[in-house]
Amino acid sequence: MAFTLPALPYATTALEPHIDAKTMEIHHGKHHNAYVTNLNAAIAGKPEENLSIEEICKNISKYPMAVRNNGGGHYNHSLFWAVMGPNAGGAPTGALADAINAAFGNFDEFKAKFANAGAT
Repeated sequence: MAFTLPALPYATTALEPHIDAKTMEIHHGKHHNAYVTNLNAAIAGKPEENLSIEEICKNISKYPMAVRNNGGGHYNHSLFWAVMGPNAGGAPTGALADAINAAFGNFDEFKAKFANAGAT
């Protein structure tokens, strides 16, 4: 099976003003597409050509660098587009919220400590 570049689940302008359309077009249409193209070239004529990206990623360390880098890049970017969206985000709910509240007191405190850890 040849891998294909998944369509964005929203317009390239949907994340403005946080991410502009040009950045989305380049990152999706060129950067992510390069991972797909290079992955397909790396698996052409090999047994992994018949595997899903999830099956490849389950055993990613056994594959050559071209499959690891491009397979991982394709999978991660596919996830990246799916977890972002217009009017998305906000405080977590359920078990994740409970864990954050138990560890940090509340979501705002978690964000502050996370930002500080990243900055320092």
